[in-house]
Amino acid sequence: MRQRSTKVGTRAVALATLCLGLAAYAADPVADEKIAVASAALQRAEQSGAPQSAPVEMATARDKLARARKAQVDRDLKAATMLADQANIDAQVAEATAQQQHSHAAAMEFDASMQALRTESMRSTPPAQ
Repeated sequence: MRQRSTKVGTRAVALATLCLGLAAYAADPVADEKIAVASAALQRAEQSGAPQSAPVEMATARDKLARARKAQVDRDLKAATMLADQANIDAQVAEATAQQQHSHAAAMEFDASMQALRTESMRSTPPAQ
């Protein structure tokens, strides 16, 4: 009876150790979250037209996100977190650059329309007497 309880106790300790080891080896939730946030920021930037407006920033963001994912696989969680943060910022800069260029183009188009209206209104107004 004593020998059976020792075996059960040993198995329980081994199982507990295994569980703790697996938990320690599990992915870091902070790195996972930051990589997911950076990935979402990159998708938003792509949808905003950043690949055409800010190709350098987009390439940098993609590279850093890929390096963050590799660092996570390699269990370098500090580097994974840092690179994911940087990728997020680079993607936001790319998105902001694209939005700025779209806004500038819209403003230029508006100015051209206003100038055309001014020109047309001057042409159709009879001279003052």
